Amino acid sequence: MGKKGDLSNFERGMVVGARRAGLSISQSAQLLGFSRTTISRVYKEWCAKGKTSSMRQSCGRKCLVDARGQRRMARLIQADRRATLTEITTRYNRGMQQSLCEATTHTTLRRMGYNSRRPHRVPLISTTNRKKRLQFARAHQNWTVEDWKNVAWSDESRFLLRHSNGRVRIWRKQNENMDPSCLVTTVQAGGGGVMVWGMFSWHTLGPSVPIGHRLNATAYLSIVSDHVHPFMTTMYPSSDGYFQHDNAPCHKARIISNWFLEHDNEFTVLKWPPQSPDLNPIEYLWDVVERELRVLDVHPTNLHQLQDAILSIWANISKECFQHLVESMPHRIKAVLKAKGGQTPY
Repeated sequence: MGKKGDLSNFERGMVVGARRAGLSISQSAQLLGFSRTTISRVYKEWCAKGKTSSMRQSCGRKCLVDARGQRRMARLIQADRRATLTEITTRYNRGMQQSLCEATTHTTLRRMGYNSRRPHRVPLISTTNRKKRLQFARAHQNWTVEDWKNVAWSDESRFLLRHSNGRVRIWRKQNENMDPSCLVTTVQAGGGGVMVWGMFSWHTLGPSVPIGHRLNATAYLSIVSDHVHPFMTTMYPSSDGYFQHDNAPCHKARIISNWFLEHDNEFTVLKWPPQSPDLNPIEYLWDVVERELRVLDVHPTNLHQLQDAILSIWANISKECFQHLVESMPHRIKAVLKAKGGQTPY
């Protein structure tokens, strides 16, 4: 019947109210679900001090870092996010009458909500490209989801046969460093990989095309004529569609630009800002393929099996998945505007 932890002020008020209403200690305990000792202690405290608030929060050692000290520590963190615990402690103790140890600094930072984490990796965006990203966002800030439904997204991605994972940790004894169960085998250049080009729109998942060698202008022209053209004319027969691709050199080659000029009456090429993978929702689909490859029951052992697995995973991406990505475009544009052309969480 006992209750762990201290009672809230409301619960202590209920105890006092029950006793003042004439209930005995046993009756109060049975009614409220507290122990008889708790009922007696709370009522005695009320009779002696006239208060129902708990005094237990004032117990224990006083915190060495008060609110002012926490603000000082927060300024140190914001000035140098990469500072080590030792450096933060040393800088904090400068000019202070009472010095802190590293353990106290760590406890204080945890209490303030700070934790040591790996930094999120984002592309380095030049000043010029920040302006171009911001211009693109401003030009499309009034586009609704219905407008973005007219865009077909495309990109290439490379998938490795084997992955190197530097975060793997094992448990072993000192003399077990060469035990087969304690080794991680590596293959030069990841054992090779497969490059795939793909496209999609809100209406449907488009084709995914394996690229045998490096993608040059000639190979990309074949993709554009064999896959992009029929997709755009089928999905957007009214010529109101937009085709998106990034600023890779092969995408901007003269033969590619001339081909798009010859077909500008059928669809429009979306003018895309450089260094903007966060604005292209197809990047998330590549992540989906990568995650699915890693959790396969039988992992590919050669490039042919890897290619088949990629195409199979791509073909089974749900409609809800890629439609949700298109619906996120207004939020992506707002994020770029908020970051003034800089990096976004996407």
